[in-house]
Amino acid sequence: MAIILSINSGSSSVKVSIYKSSGQGQAPTQLADAQISGLTAPPTKLTYERGPEKVKNQEVQEITSNEDACEYILDHIVKDEGLSEISSRDNITYACHRVVHGGDYPAAHVIDSETYHHLEDLTDLAPLHNASALAIIKACHKALPKAKNIAYFDSSFHATIPEAVRTYPIDLKVAKKNKLRKYGFHGISYAFITRSVAEYLKKPESQTNIIALHLGSGASACAIGQGKSLDNSMGLTPLAGLPGATRSGSIDPSLIFHFTHDAGRPSPASTKEMHISTAEDILNKKSGWKALTGTTDFGEISSSSDPKCKLAFDILVDRICSYIGSYYVALNGQVDALVFAGGLGEKAALLRTRVTEKCKCLGFELDEQKNKKGIENIVQDIGEAGARHQTLVCQTDEQFEMARQCAVDMQS
Repeated sequence: MAIILSINSGSSSVKVSIYKSSGQGQAPTQLADAQISGLTAPPTKLTYERGPEKVKNQEVQEITSNEDACEYILDHIVKDEGLSEISSRDNITYACHRVVHGGDYPAAHVIDSETYHHLEDLTDLAPLHNASALAIIKACHKALPKAKNIAYFDSSFHATIPEAVRTYPIDLKVAKKNKLRKYGFHGISYAFITRSVAEYLKKPESQTNIIALHLGSGASACAIGQGKSLDNSMGLTPLAGLPGATRSGSIDPSLIFHFTHDAGRPSPASTKEMHISTAEDILNKKSGWKALTGTTDFGEISSSSDPKCKLAFDILVDRICSYIGSYYVALNGQVDALVFAGGLGEKAALLRTRVTEKCKCLGFELDEQKNKKGIENIVQDIGEAGARHQTLVCQTDEQFEMARQCAVDMQS
């Protein structure tokens, strides 16, 4: 039996899901979930769930960094007498790390010193996303000397994006030297969505064509043809594409220089490890629907009559639909389903309604009764019977997808 940790380290939280795997072709079984939140907005809080035992938002002291949070979670799961599979840290076999930007890595990679330094080099491409993951990887190497650390990249799923789609029309020599191209992100989620929808449709992944939407505080769209990524709305970094809670999404590149004369200067958020320009800071952290409305709560925005909230809602619908139309063409109209996923995709019924209404001309139609029901299954049909294409919701699970891929790789 192998014990697998799926670790997702963000700027303000660290989430660890614990699984066991027999390594005999069976999906891993989840044992527990642990999360420390509030790292950038104290107090820090623990949420922990194992079977009937639930701890929610319990304040914890003296945790100020991602590394502290990881250490606390490891101590907690080892000391949990109800988690009999783990009596010491040596029982942990694999630590799977979600890393947003993997550069040219086409698949998961065991983290050795060479891999780690390569990921450090990529940090300048994604300073707001990779730095926290690298800090946890370094901490786990020290805290779990017997475990194998593996990086799972959000960009890897998109290694199949065609050259004409991934290439920017700039000097090719400069682009190659500086690794400037479209990479695409949310790939771990899209891998889960593709496999789950294919199973639901009773089709091989290699025959599955979908337009998938991962909608949350960070949002993206993906064209998936024959089970492979053909395009993703995100680009060189996760900033491109759809607007998010605090991200602008795609804008005219010259806008930022009119917005501020300090665009190219280092942001006050920069550190020795993270080199962040003022432009990156504004467009990643001070834009999106929070800049339009004053809140990151999309539920509040969608239910409000405030004109600013209505505008933010309409902007997101407009941008989503523009990608759906583009990807419908990319797939030559051969689309099995439009798939909503992510926190908003799963919960924002009104958003699903508005998007589908605007895309009715493409053959997507909702059954409003189905759409209003809670999403209980991994993949759930919300489409109108007889519509040209299906409309589905998928409860994506990046933590499980990393553990599942790890379990599969154990057998090879």
